Amino acid sequence: WDFIFERPDQGSTLKMLTMRDEYSRRCLAIRVERQIQSGHVLFTLWQAIATDGIPRYIRSDNGSEYSAQKIQIWLRENQIKTRYIDPGSPWQNGYIESFQSRFRDECLNREWLLNLREARGLIEDWRPHYNEERPHSRLGHLSPEGFLANQKVSP
Repeated sequence: WDFIFERPDQGSTLKMLTMRDEYSRRCLAIRVERQIQSGHVLFTLWQAIATDGIPRYIRSDNGSEYSAQKIQIWLRENQIKTRYIDPGSPWQNGYIESFQSRFRDECLNREWLLNLREARGLIEDWRPHYNEERPHSRLGHLSPEGFLANQKVSP
């Protein structure tokens, strides 16, 4: 998980929490707010877990949203390990950095975001395309959903 920022035409900066599965490359969530606090992070993580299951670990930087005591306690209680990257080393979290580059190129830079409500709608419309239709070279040119469907083929 990581954050990305965008400034819409009207209003203040939008902060987006992005969550991506390293194995399947699926985008699990994109939460769009003006401000995101640790409670927002936990709720978004809880929603992703309810749909996709409990991860063994979560990779992130050392931002205050991730290292907040509330989040650390919750992760420990749910036996989710953390893998923090070194400060100033975004390449150590390459999966999310690559995703955010695609997200910016294919969604944010192509749309004229006027406000928070519009941004949420456009982004949530883009996410299924990314997961269900967009081919990924590292997945044999399958979409993340196609890749997962191939993994579940029984012998």
